[in-house]
Amino acid sequence: MTDTPEAPIAAPEPTPTDPAPATVAAKPVKKEDWRDTLKFLLKLAVVVFIFRSFLFSPFSIPSQSMLPRLYIGDYLFISKWNYGYSRHSLPWSLPLIPGRIFPGTPARGDVVVFKSPTGSGEDVIKRVIGLPGDTIQMRGGQLILNGQAIPKVPVADFVIPLSPNYRDPRPNDDGCPQQFRDPAQTICRYKQFRETLPAADGRPAVSYNVLDRGQQPGADDTDLYSVPAGHIFVMGDNRDDSGDSRFPVPEGMGYVPLETVEGKAVITFWSTDGSAQWLLPWTWFTAARWSRMGQTF
Repeated sequence: MTDTPEAPIAAPEPTPTDPAPATVAAKPVKKEDWRDTLKFLLKLAVVVFIFRSFLFSPFSIPSQSMLPRLYIGDYLFISKWNYGYSRHSLPWSLPLIPGRIFPGTPARGDVVVFKSPTGSGEDVIKRVIGLPGDTIQMRGGQLILNGQAIPKVPVADFVIPLSPNYRDPRPNDDGCPQQFRDPAQTICRYKQFRETLPAADGRPAVSYNVLDRGQQPGADDTDLYSVPAGHIFVMGDNRDDSGDSRFPVPEGMGYVPLETVEGKAVITFWSTDGSAQWLLPWTWFTAARWSRMGQTF
C-alpha cells in the first residue's frame, strides 16, 4: 500500500473586517463670549446716546397746559439741533458740554422743550412768545407784545372727550372742571380763540389757538415783563391753566434761560386716551387717537 501524501491544508484566508471608524475629536461647546455681547451693548448705548442728544428725542405730554395743540397722552419727537447744544441736551443733563455750542434763538411761536427751572430735572413744553429785548403784558386776557395788542379772534369752541387721560381734577392740574362739562358728562368744552404773532426777521406770521376759561386776575392781567438777554418768555396755549413765564418759580417758569432749551417740537408719533390696559393688547389700539398721529408743528 502506497502511502499517498495528503495535500497540505491551506491556511484559512483571513476574514476581512470592517475598518475601525475614525475617531472624531469632540468639538468643545462654544460658550457665549460675554465680551462680544458687552461690546455690542456699549455700541448700541453710544448710538442711542448720540441720537437722543444731537438729533431727535421723544417726549410725552403730562399735563393740559398746551391744550388745544397738545393733549395729555400725546407722544412727540423734538429736534435737538435748532437752538444749539448745552449740557441739557444730554441725558440727565450730564456736564459734558460747557455753555452753549452752535447757539441759536427760537422764533416767536415755536413750541419748545426745556429743563424746568425748579431744579426738579423735569422737561417742560411751552410756546415761545417773547425773545430777548421784548416786552410782554396781559391786559384783560389779551396778549400785548412790544406795546402792540396781538389779534385774538373767536373761533369754534374747543371740545375734548372725557377719558382716563382727561377727566377729573388732579393736584396741580385742574382736569375738566364741572362747569365746562356737558350734561351727559362725556365732553369738556372751552372758549377758543385764534392768536397771530407778527412776522419778524424774515419769518412769516404764526397763528395758533388758545383757550380761555374766563377772567383770571392773576393770569389775564399782569405786570409788564421785559425779557432779559439770553432768555425767552414762554406761555401755555391753555392760558388759564399754565404755569409759565407770567409767574415766578416755583409757581411758574419765570424767564427761561436759552441754555436750558433742549429742542423744538417736530411731530406727534403716538397718542392715547389712557384707557389701554397692558394685559389686554387689543385695548392698545382702541385707546389710540389715530387722527392725532403725524401732526407736525
